[in-house]
Amino acid sequence: MTSTGVPWWRDGVFYQIYPRSFADSNGDGIGDLQGVISKLGYLQWLGIDGVWLNPTTPSPNKDWGYDVSDFRGVDPDLGTLDDVEALVAEAGRRGIRILFDLVPNHTSDHHDWFVDSRSARSARHRDWYVWRDPNEDGSPPNNWVSVFGGSAWKLEEGTGQFYLHNFLESQPDLNWWNDEVRDEFDDILRFWFDKGIAGFRIDVAHGIVKDQELRDNLPAEEGDLPRIRLLGQRQTYNMNRPEVHAVLQRWRKLGDDYDPQRILVGETFVLDIARMASFYGSGEDELHLAFNFPFILAPFSPDVLRDIVSATEGALPPSAWPVWAASNHDVRRFPSRWCNNDDAQTRCALMLLLTMRGTPFLYYGDEIGMPDTEMDPDRVLDPVKWRTEDNLGRDPGRTPMHWSAATGAGFTTGETEPWLPFGDYGSCNVADQKEDASSTLSFTRDLIALRRELDELRGGPYEMVEAGTAVWAWQRGEGVLVALNLSDETATVENTTGFVRIATRRERDGEEIKGPLTLGPWEGALITPSR
Repeated sequence: MTSTGVPWWRDGVFYQIYPRSFADSNGDGIGDLQGVISKLGYLQWLGIDGVWLNPTTPSPNKDWGYDVSDFRGVDPDLGTLDDVEALVAEAGRRGIRILFDLVPNHTSDHHDWFVDSRSARSARHRDWYVWRDPNEDGSPPNNWVSVFGGSAWKLEEGTGQFYLHNFLESQPDLNWWNDEVRDEFDDILRFWFDKGIAGFRIDVAHGIVKDQELRDNLPAEEGDLPRIRLLGQRQTYNMNRPEVHAVLQRWRKLGDDYDPQRILVGETFVLDIARMASFYGSGEDELHLAFNFPFILAPFSPDVLRDIVSATEGALPPSAWPVWAASNHDVRRFPSRWCNNDDAQTRCALMLLLTMRGTPFLYYGDEIGMPDTEMDPDRVLDPVKWRTEDNLGRDPGRTPMHWSAATGAGFTTGETEPWLPFGDYGSCNVADQKEDASSTLSFTRDLIALRRELDELRGGPYEMVEAGTAVWAWQRGEGVLVALNLSDETATVENTTGFVRIATRRERDGEEIKGPLTLGPWEGALITPSR
């Protein structure tokens, strides 16, 4: 809890780190846990309260950590269990908590459980995965398709049965109808809690339980969203089952019994706001935070985003708390995807994320406006690169952090080529922006500091203010107005009085407003009654 009795994660700002790309401590071209430790001072300076690390567990890296081969270890490329303990301890000294990625839907096909499971129908771990006989004609058990393309079933010639994989063939799905699987994951959560981990971001939180009868999915229809039409079917039975809520409730109780400060954050990759809200349960018995993908995937348009925020506010249980993010390791970087790599637009997006009612998550590099990296297709490592129009997959948003303009981008001191290309670190990096009071980094840090200062920004209610079509404006509590002009034309907000506490154009900071607030194209301002 904070000094006001509010849970720390409600008031906090989170920062997502892709460990392989954050900081390389040993010069091998791969970021690691010691690299993260070396940058904790920077995160403390920025004002970060919690860090979510993408998977650090051992993996053959067919899907870059999301194919786990040992849930209680650390990938040798990234460090050791001792490094985890050192990270937790040093972060704690700086007031920062660490969240790990939990991947409960599937394992790697290299995991000991699956190696045993596929060995024989009578194997000890056979029922830990979803195995079924072929249909009479030899076809898969049903029509389910993988998120990554093709059938979700793979035939094992040795035992004559298919196993389920909702992602890569090398990522077999666990059977969450098996009580031993549930008990095993209880122990995995406790193992990491004992190491001091503050909580988990739960991968595919909406999809780990499958229909017990393995019924066929219904086909997609013309009016369905593009992502559903791309799959060709609605994920009614291979994901999104109501029984998943019992698993999340079980974990919530486990965490609360262990320590009420522990937190569960769900990758609730659903496209319906009401369904997303359901993963909060009553607001106190399921996930603490559920990622809002309708918001993340929306265009950067005031009309669309206003409606999503209003719908979210209306759908959440009374005690639930929203979470806002615009970038992550799967959807690329918002400065490119939303903002056309334009600094003014990027600052508007940052002001939005850091002033809404809810908990913001920044993806490493968001704070400097780091864009997607232009890549040679030959350098792409994403196994599903074909899923994007440019055939570069998710890798442009996963490249090394730009720490400085020095050789190696401040990411590595070695001469080894980084695991993914650097991008243009000379034009966008931490070192240059840290020395510039007018930079995007300074703007982000000052916004975070203002969140800490103003109670209204942390806990005040959200109330939309009518301001025309181009401007999205809202009140936080009694004394804070935020206004964003998300257009190419000058716009005004009528009947505005007070002082500009922070603006996307920093020369306006401290300006007194009497009457209409005029905002230039892609300009935002936060107004309070006094300086």
